[in-house]
Amino acid sequence: MPRSIEAALEADLAAAEIGLEQSPDVMMPIGEPQIEDIGVPERMQPVVAGAVDDDFDDNFDEDGASRRRSSGGGRDFRNGRAGPPRRAGNDRFSSRTGPSRPRMPIQEVFKRGQEVIIQVIKEGIGTKGPTLSTFISIPGRYLVLMPYLNRTGVSRKIEDEEARRRLRQMFNELRPPQGLGFIMRTAAIDKNKREVQRDLVYLSRLWQVIAARIKKVKAPCNIYQESEMVTRTIRDNFTSDIDVIWIDEKKAFEAAQEFMQAVMPRYADRLKFYDSKEPLFHRFKIEEELSRIQMKKIPLPMGGSIVIEQTEALVAIDVNSGNFRADGNNAEETAYQMNLHAAKEIARQLRLRDLGGVIVNDFIDMRDEKHRRNVERALRDAMRRDRARTKILRISQFGIIEMTRQRIRPGLRRAGYIDCPHCKTHGMVKSPETMAIELMRMLQLASCREPIHQVDVVTCPEVADYLLNRRRKEILAMEEVGAMTVTIRGMPGVPPEHLHFACLDHNGNEVRLIVPEPVPFRPRR
Repeated sequence: MPRSIEAALEADLAAAEIGLEQSPDVMMPIGEPQIEDIGVPERMQPVVAGAVDDDFDDNFDEDGASRRRSSGGGRDFRNGRAGPPRRAGNDRFSSRTGPSRPRMPIQEVFKRGQEVIIQVIKEGIGTKGPTLSTFISIPGRYLVLMPYLNRTGVSRKIEDEEARRRLRQMFNELRPPQGLGFIMRTAAIDKNKREVQRDLVYLSRLWQVIAARIKKVKAPCNIYQESEMVTRTIRDNFTSDIDVIWIDEKKAFEAAQEFMQAVMPRYADRLKFYDSKEPLFHRFKIEEELSRIQMKKIPLPMGGSIVIEQTEALVAIDVNSGNFRADGNNAEETAYQMNLHAAKEIARQLRLRDLGGVIVNDFIDMRDEKHRRNVERALRDAMRRDRARTKILRISQFGIIEMTRQRIRPGLRRAGYIDCPHCKTHGMVKSPETMAIELMRMLQLASCREPIHQVDVVTCPEVADYLLNRRRKEILAMEEVGAMTVTIRGMPGVPPEHLHFACLDHNGNEVRLIVPEPVPFRPRR
């Protein structure tokens, strides 16, 4: 985001904080600014407006993108097509919506040259482009601001009706600005009016600055970008049972300090600056945890392990008992206890690695139907802590549990690693024997080319040893047939599948060895 916009936002939000500090015992009225008063150009109003349910879902990721939307206020766009506005609610309420409407071509939704406010709600992954939406949402600590809706609601994750009623009543007493919609997040369930009021002021002033920016700029332009990672992490994950937050970077610490003072000042003293010479990650053994995140095989404390395999289509997780045996050495009880422990670790690994898409869990076979249901329930309970939206199917008689986990951005593997230039991402390389056989076929082809006088081969030591020790006779025969000389060298440090194959004529000029294309097989009729 441009530095001038950052300065404007900081100055305006600082004014909001000062207003709160000057009247600590009095509720600060926000006033009732209309959308028109804020100055959003009419040409950039939402593409679609509709009725909004009184209830909303609270599935928001750490970047502020809504994981489920209410039914009004915007459309989602991906791959050149516009989907219907997304609706709030968990999967169990999906029957209310009826059959889904078909996606409209984006050309029928927008006119050429039309300016539109959009928000990225899902990053591009692989060959899939990012998902955009005209449904704008800005998450705070206890509230989520949704401009244009002019409605308020409570997260559907809060199921207790008494708590929902109390939150609605408390929020209505705060006199929220007209023209803006708000969701009460689950973090607000045990907060008082004063704490929620701070978040309301914070988000309302933030939107005023953003709306003023929208009025001034001309598309295309980056209007607003979320705060940096440390502040987002505190906003979305801090709870009162956390004793201390350590930050070892001065600017990040100051930004987090400002945020804590503005939104939850009574917990600001739990923020500590780490200035020790010993690295923070090393001090708290985080480096060890990071090194384990990319391991395929994760050992379980009680013995056994889970193995995680990622493919383009899905994530496969296999549970192995290893040397673990339950009391009495009962096979059924051993499988049951191991699966219960594995279910908790699977949920943890999915969160840590941010794995999404289709996930297939292969638990150890159990004959007892009650045991299978308990393992399924254990996985569901362990996934409740996950902020991502998940859908878990029933366990099969083979111990398979299929599930999906929402993928907002590339997982940790894609974000922190690159494709292996040697194995080309499939995680395996050809054996020395296989490489030697392929090289023998190339030598045979070279022996048939009349201009070739010499062949120089450079490969890894293992392949060179195999050729010189086990294929020497065949190589000598090819030299005689082709009237050529073959030199094979094994060079340490050469990758397993690397092969330098150079053909030279009598004058030392390189001759290109053209490998004929395979003739397609056509069966006789």
